[in-house]
Amino acid sequence: QVQLVESGGGLVQAGGSLRLSCAASGSTATPNTMAWYRQAPGKQRDLVATITSGGGTNYADSVKGRFAISRDSGNNIVSLQMNSLKPEDTAVYYCKYESLGRTSWGRGTQVTVSS
Repeated sequence: QVQLVESGGGLVQAGGSLRLSCAASGSTATPNTMAWYRQAPGKQRDLVATITSGGGTNYADSVKGRFAISRDSGNNIVSLQMNSLKPEDTAVYYCKYESLGRTSWGRGTQVTVSS
């Protein structure tokens, strides 16, 4: 079992920045993929960005050029730097860990962007 703990959410004005972090612990393995998803009220949970243990990244079109995912593989910590935030980025952000067919989710952290 892999445990995920997210941190870094909060309230920010439009155009501002936030940095989210997620630490994975427990039965981690390599290779793996870590990702950030988000879910706005009344909407489905959508992919924001992924990063593999090899460093490959992928982004949703809506965040390309504004968000950057990175990881400290030695410590299984993934971060999401969010710049030029927009009100439509408001959501609960969830961290996901996937490896060897197993998936774990964090509890989520709220990001609110005011206009």
